[in-house]
Amino acid sequence: MKRKLSLAALFMAAALAFTACASSSSDEAAVGSTDETVTLKVGATAVPHAEILNVVKDDLAAEGVELEVVEFSDYTLINKALVEGEIDANYFQHQPYLDEFLEESGEDLVSVGGIHIEPMGIYSSTLKSLDELKDGDTVGIPNDATNEGRALLLLQSQGLITLASDSLTQTPADITENNLNLDFKELAAEQLTGTLSDTTISVINTNYALEGGLSPSEDAIAMEAGDSPYVNIVAVRAEDKDNEAVTKLVAALQSDKVRDFINDTYNGEVLPVF
Repeated sequence: MKRKLSLAALFMAAALAFTACASSSSDEAAVGSTDETVTLKVGATAVPHAEILNVVKDDLAAEGVELEVVEFSDYTLINKALVEGEIDANYFQHQPYLDEFLEESGEDLVSVGGIHIEPMGIYSSTLKSLDELKDGDTVGIPNDATNEGRALLLLQSQGLITLASDSLTQTPADITENNLNLDFKELAAEQLTGTLSDTTISVINTNYALEGGLSPSEDAIAMEAGDSPYVNIVAVRAEDKDNEAVTKLVAALQSDKVRDFINDTYNGEVLPVF
C-alpha cells in the first residue's frame, strides 16, 4: 500500500512539473514570439494620412502588426488622444506644430520619422490671380499658432504683406506692412475650405483642400515652395520610440510602395521626403 501511494505521489509530482514547464513555455511564447499579432492604433486625418496608412495595412499584417487607423476630423484632438493612450501613434502633423503642442502642454511626444510634405496653397472662389486683390479684401487663415504663421509667411512670399521676422509662429499683429489693408479672418483650419466663398482668398492646408474637393495643382492660385520645412511626421509617446511595431510602421511608410502611391495618387500635391 505504501508503495502504491509513493508511486501515485511521484506520478502526480511529475504531472505538476510538466504542467509548470508547459505554462512557463507558453508565457515565454506570449512575450517573445514573432508569430503574435500586435495591434497598433494610429490616429490620422482622412486625406492623405489615413489613405497612406491604409496602403501599408497588409504589409504590416504580414509582419505581425494589425494596423488600426483611427480617423479624426478635428486634428487638434489627435495629440491629446496620443497622450491619453487612446492611440499608440499619430500621423497628421508637421514638426513645428508638434513643437508648439509640446511647449504648451509639457507632454513628451517625439517624432520617429518624416513621411511627406503637403505644400500650403492660396485659394479663391472668385479670383484667378493674386493681382486681382483689392483694398480691404478678406483673407482666411488658420487660427492655430504654427499654421497661422506658416500662412502669413506664404502671403509674405507673394509680396502681399511684410512680417516683423521669419518666426514660424506669427499672427496678424506681427504684420508691419499691409499695403492693401487686407482684412484677416482667423478660422479653424478645417473650416477654411467650406467658408471659401465668405473670403476673397484663403490659405488652406493641402489635406483640407483635398478633403474639400479642391485640387491644389489646378485650383490654387499660389503654392508654398517644395523646400518647405513642414514635413509631416509619425509621432509617438517618448517611451514608445523604440517599440518594434512602431519601427515596422515607419519602415513601411518609408517604402518604395508608399513613395509610388504618393506620386501616382496626388500628382505633386503631396510630396514624399524619403
